[in-house]
Amino acid sequence: MKTLKDTAVGETVKVVKLHGEGPVKRRIMDMGITKGTEVYVRKLAPLGDPMELNVRGYELSVRNADAALIEVE
Repeated sequence: MKTLKDTAVGETVKVVKLHGEGPVKRRIMDMGITKGTEVYVRKLAPLGDPMELNVRGYELSVRNADAALIEVE
């Protein structure tokens, strides 16, 4: 299982499944990250957390803890 956290900078991946429960999963979905969405990993912060993504045409920063809950292919 590959997660968004394991994705390299410059790579585009497709969301397969969201793990997590309740408010955490809802918050991820509210940011536009849903099943079937393509996500481009733009860059990582100097210490590796958070990561900057391009989702549905806008920039988004996601913590590694949240990125680990997003399964991608």
